[in-house]
Amino acid sequence: SPIPSETEGTMQARASTSASSRLAWRSPLPACSGARCCSGPAGGRGGASGMVAASANKAQLGEVAGQGPSRRDIVGMLATSSLLVGASPAAAIQGSTAGRIPGLSTTPDANGYYYYQRPEGKSGGHGVGWSEIPRYSFKVPETWKEIPVSIADLGGTEIDLRYSSKEMGELAIIVAPVMRFADIGFNANVRIEDLGTPKKIIQGFGPELYGKPVDDEDIFELTTDKQNLTYYYSHTRPHNLTTATAYRNRMFIMSIRANSRQWKKFEPELRAIQKSFSVPEA
Repeated sequence: SPIPSETEGTMQARASTSASSRLAWRSPLPACSGARCCSGPAGGRGGASGMVAASANKAQLGEVAGQGPSRRDIVGMLATSSLLVGASPAAAIQGSTAGRIPGLSTTPDANGYYYYQRPEGKSGGHGVGWSEIPRYSFKVPETWKEIPVSIADLGGTEIDLRYSSKEMGELAIIVAPVMRFADIGFNANVRIEDLGTPKKIIQGFGPELYGKPVDDEDIFELTTDKQNLTYYYSHTRPHNLTTATAYRNRMFIMSIRANSRQWKKFEPELRAIQKSFSVPEA
């Protein structure tokens, strides 16, 4: 049946009132008031807390209007609220510069070897609770160059550095937690002789270093040298040289690999690189 005219008028009035309400909710926010809005100290009315409040108000208005907070509102709230929390002091300072940082000297020594020392600030480590990686060092002839480290390498994420020479071979520095060999805590102060014999160490890391186990018949030579720390030296089949030591809660291994041609021509140089590896005591 037809709707009475007065009922139609009432419905139109209600619709007009509802539309006005929606427009009122969507009115623009007041302009930024300068120091009291965005430039005040964190924790006061301005600064990060002011920006969070502004973002929250915008989000609430959007929700009341039936639109929900925009992506920009959500990102703004997350980004600015992180400023309020603040970063708590880390248990250890780790290098933060990713990628390769030059650590090789620009001039050789009297024997033609260049000195490498792990740069300060180089990223790496094993997370919060671990000490900074000591600035280990070694020497290489001129033809050796640093190459990128890949997680696909045999040593995985424990490879801290790689060097290569087309003429002589390649080397890698592995920095691994000593917890692989002993049940210790973060603040341990371990030496390599506490972890086992040279044979145990080289066989323990063999699969990572060479892609297969190191059997007794693969070992040509095992020696020990006591310097500032104790160093284990090994020569395994076919022409692999390693230097290993431990300091605090980490194991440090230099692994050098050469083919038969490289070994025959450059054995003295390769052994010199092997013996030059050193880890300082902090």
